[in-house]
Amino acid sequence: MDAVQEQIYTQPPGFFKRLTALDWLYGAALLAASLFALNRFGHHMDIYEEVILVLAAPTFAWLGWHWKSVRWLMALLAVLSLSAIAMYGGALAMADQKFFLKYLLSSQSAILWMSTLFLLSTVFYWGGLITRSATGASLGSKLCWAAVVMGFTGMLVRWYESYLIGADVGHIPVSNLYEVFILFCMITALFYLYYEQVYATRQLGPFVLLVISAAVGFLLWYTVTRDAAEIQPLVPALQSWWMKIHVPANFIGYGTFALAAMVAIAYLLKSHGMLVDRLPALEVLDDVMYKAIAVGFAFFTIATILGALWAAEAWGGYWSWDPKETWALIVWLNYASWLHMRLMKGLRGKVAAWWAVIGLLVTTFAFLGVNMFLSGLHSYGEL
Repeated sequence: MDAVQEQIYTQPPGFFKRLTALDWLYGAALLAASLFALNRFGHHMDIYEEVILVLAAPTFAWLGWHWKSVRWLMALLAVLSLSAIAMYGGALAMADQKFFLKYLLSSQSAILWMSTLFLLSTVFYWGGLITRSATGASLGSKLCWAAVVMGFTGMLVRWYESYLIGADVGHIPVSNLYEVFILFCMITALFYLYYEQVYATRQLGPFVLLVISAAVGFLLWYTVTRDAAEIQPLVPALQSWWMKIHVPANFIGYGTFALAAMVAIAYLLKSHGMLVDRLPALEVLDDVMYKAIAVGFAFFTIATILGALWAAEAWGGYWSWDPKETWALIVWLNYASWLHMRLMKGLRGKVAAWWAVIGLLVTTFAFLGVNMFLSGLHSYGEL
């Protein structure tokens, strides 16, 4: 056998050939669930929403094939959210009468559990890092997963609760600052947990969970001072199917940019001789930072395009230099420049890390500062 033949025979099998019967069963279950939902609730949807629902099955099947943890996460979310829905029995008042709804599975209860678990996860991650305790880091990881489960359960149940208030009120829970802060926490945590598994290290958890805990702190303050957990009808500008895809894509960008910045802080600490024996190699930190920004930039670009299309439908023009649009463009240009310098000029090291940290400040102003200090067409999101 010559070298060419040997290479052919030793090549690993293609992706689909590596899938097992369990993989295909998982995909079939998702497809069946999607078709059931389409048959049961399709009369409430327009054609765009039906397409989104159908495409959700292959999308999450692909995710579950590449990252096995997604499977049990989705199964657990289905069990918890459907159990909550069954407890409601079509009456929102059950949230104060059923024990498990009141203290665990109603949207507000689940989100409070999410907040508590994220804060505890931060404590255990830092405890594990400081004491070099694998047990502490492991508990931090488990608590982070538990927070993700409760957060997504809360969002799914909140979605159902909005329809119990009224068919004209019901909407996907990504429409205001309270809801998108929950989404931000979920996305940032999920991407971190993915990198934690891929790179087999929990030493980045203390840093990433800091930004998630900061978001949780804001969420709790916002809930208490503004009664933000109350479900409100959508303003006319948000009554569009565009919201269902624009907002999640946008926050994948925000979440991964935040993750990259926290990894960059770890990089800067190690490069200055701090926590040297406790953090992963600089090459690993650099790679995570780059991959997070690359993923975030791709989704932020998609979100920006979708936002322009949505604006054309809602306000009659693709771009109006609204403060939110302008700062979204600044964020896009910042990370486009970072990636350009990385790919064309070989940008690495402390400069890249500092740039990623500064990028988080720019992104934070675009995400939150614009709502606090400026006004415009996006005024429905102000504090």
